[in-house]
Amino acid sequence: MKTFNWIYCLLLLWMTSCHSYHPADREVAETPVIFPDYSAVTFPVNIAPPNFVIQEEGEGYQVEFGVVEANPSFIVHTKKPVVQIPAKKWGKLLDDASGKEVFFRISIKQKDEWVRYADIRNTISPQPIDGYLAYRLLYPGYELWNEMGVYQRDLSSYEETPIVENRNFGLQCVNCHTFNAQSPDDMMMHIRGAQGGTLIQHNGKIEKINPKAEGFKYGPTYSSWHPSGKYIAFSTNEIQQFFHSAGQKAIEVSDLGADLMIYDVENHCSFTDSLVYGDEFMETFPAWSPNGKDLYFTRAQGYQKGMSLDSIRYDLCKVSFDSSTEKLGAPEVLFQASAQSKSVSFPCISPDGKYLMFTLSDYGNFSIWHPESELYLMNLNSNEIRPLVEVNSDDVDSYHTWSSNGHWFVFSSKRMDGLWARPYFASFNPETGETGKPFLLPQKDPLFYDNYTYTYNRPELIKEPVKNGKEFERIISQKAVQAVGKP
Repeated sequence: MKTFNWIYCLLLLWMTSCHSYHPADREVAETPVIFPDYSAVTFPVNIAPPNFVIQEEGEGYQVEFGVVEANPSFIVHTKKPVVQIPAKKWGKLLDDASGKEVFFRISIKQKDEWVRYADIRNTISPQPIDGYLAYRLLYPGYELWNEMGVYQRDLSSYEETPIVENRNFGLQCVNCHTFNAQSPDDMMMHIRGAQGGTLIQHNGKIEKINPKAEGFKYGPTYSSWHPSGKYIAFSTNEIQQFFHSAGQKAIEVSDLGADLMIYDVENHCSFTDSLVYGDEFMETFPAWSPNGKDLYFTRAQGYQKGMSLDSIRYDLCKVSFDSSTEKLGAPEVLFQASAQSKSVSFPCISPDGKYLMFTLSDYGNFSIWHPESELYLMNLNSNEIRPLVEVNSDDVDSYHTWSSNGHWFVFSSKRMDGLWARPYFASFNPETGETGKPFLLPQKDPLFYDNYTYTYNRPELIKEPVKNGKEFERIISQKAVQAVGKP
């Protein structure tokens, strides 16, 4: 046994190079507090090092990393509580720990003795997450256009690159970037301003389009790609912003009118149906099923002059779609949230078609300004609905998208401070519908979020990076192709 301990100490000494390994003078049963809270979470096997800050007082810090029930793989020493994990060593640990648990073993020098805390344990899933995250960055008030852009982050590293930045096209607004099946091969985004239009990439070509054909009342807003790539379903909205000088919601955004239309990408034409178009209802947030046979959306009673904004509530609905005839079926209400004085936004169907995730708030559909907003999950086989209690917080939990393999999702949350939306990830079990504890997008500097003054808007997981952002920016200056209406 003594020989084993001697060899183990030599191994630790070799791993720490010029640093000395510090055996514990005493141990405590508590786990240390760290930020971000990377404890008891499930990480994908291809995630960047989850650097963190140890929120315990001390004069020195030692962190051992390894697979549970095995010797440490490597050790990090630091005089400050900021822990930056070596990328190559972390990558090797991920490979070794795929499908297993890992430990973060933290010892802190306190009053001339080294105190070892209980291990922080996390699970490494063998299921990878899509390699990139696309999002819009802007000031959290949403009313300022002067600095914004759509960016992408390599999730296996900390590299962030711009897709488009509005400093390059007259400080106009760019929004609602959307991808088909998490692939940038089919991609669209809106430009709002003097050079307004919709940029659509399809079949290796980028075009600037005005999908609003003659006779449509409103312009296109929220969108969803049909899995075939031939169609994009749009909501056409009359959106107004309202600013309040008092109360919890400084900004309110509401539809005064909304309908659905479908745009034929290849033939430059738009069509709709009285089933989803008219003054009786406001339809918005279209979302295709993975097989393209159903179109999900949310629907509220049509706006009437003088109607209070907090009386507008959206139900979850769907219509069938026959691509051979381009005909819609009769609308079906799947969840009448309005009967419970609640409102649905952002329906999003899992890649296997088994689940639908949505945001539920007290009213309206601009849930990013509703602190009560929470994520819910609907089993499309049983129609059972449950709140994602393992994910939700006491503040805004809103926009969300799935990974292409259905084992992960990302969502925006204001849980840190109630002002800035930041991306959180959670594992998902398609067999049981259960989710893991969410974790914050890792940064090279774990203090990054303390000083960053932009909000992350509309996080979208994509399998590959967008490589032709400059081409998108170049086409903004072109004249938009005008869509025509289909009879």
